[in-house]
Amino acid sequence: MTLRHAISSLVVLAGLAGCSFVGPPYEPDPRPLDASRLPVPDVAARVGQLGPCTEAPDRTLSLNASLPVTVLVHGCNGSAGRFRELAQLYAFHGQQAVCFEYDDRLSLVQASSQLLVALDRLTAEVPGREVTVIGHSMGGLIARKAMEAGTRGSGSSARPYNLATVSAPVAGIAVARHCGSTWLKYLSLGAVPGICWMISGDNWFEITDSSPFIRQPGPLAPEVRRFLKVVTDERGTCRRRVLGMCVESDNVFSLPEQYNPVIDEYARVTNVEVGAGHVEIVGYRNVPPRKLVAILQDQGLMAPTPPPRRAAFERLLAELY
Repeated sequence: MTLRHAISSLVVLAGLAGCSFVGPPYEPDPRPLDASRLPVPDVAARVGQLGPCTEAPDRTLSLNASLPVTVLVHGCNGSAGRFRELAQLYAFHGQQAVCFEYDDRLSLVQASSQLLVALDRLTAEVPGREVTVIGHSMGGLIARKAMEAGTRGSGSSARPYNLATVSAPVAGIAVARHCGSTWLKYLSLGAVPGICWMISGDNWFEITDSSPFIRQPGPLAPEVRRFLKVVTDERGTCRRRVLGMCVESDNVFSLPEQYNPVIDEYARVTNVEVGAGHVEIVGYRNVPPRKLVAILQDQGLMAPTPPPRRAAFERLLAELY
């Protein structure tokens, strides 16, 4: 591998490094979610980087303390508003969802620490209630790290958690491999690490398959009751077509990038592999996340759709997507 080839691969990294939402047009929507299926909230709280899954400037959470909460963690180039529709699907099923926002150029360790602080504050607002954390792509790396043993505060074991990661490159991002190369660092006189930092920020080394973050994942904390790992087979998927031709692939991470032998041996992990594009799995305009909803319902992380409500659910999918 020559230096020129390595730098060419890093150019590819600029388009693939966990940046899930590039391509599909996005129109921020500050309107509140339709909460008609949710109980009346009895808690109003400001919880750091947690907020409603909208682009509204008011980040106050309106929660019902008697119900579990689902926390959605976006990937690179994401935001709370990107998961607006998914949060609305939870609300349709009588479940409350909130979104965690972070700077995707931060160190993954730092972002996971911020998520941990936010979760501890959230569980103080809804004590004893189950919290499910779902992270997509880079958000999955952050969510899993936050659920490691040793990261939780004392006394938190009474707070039950579920963890779900979706399309997360837990084995490291293949096109970022050159970022972790010692010989390329010296051969390029330090240019390769600099390029990697410009592309990905402070997490430039953590996303490589040679980093301790990837190679040495810790065990899950005891209060994490289960870990659902949704692995997407993204081969042949397309995010955008023009005149019947694919002009933007939805194949971001390979299957090997989404399997890690240490993580896959966790006692509480369930791997579910599905044929779906990287962004398709969480949904975007004209593409509802049917496969993810089916998996979440089958795994008990989203309530089943009652038969009398199925027609209304289909109408909602058509309206949202």
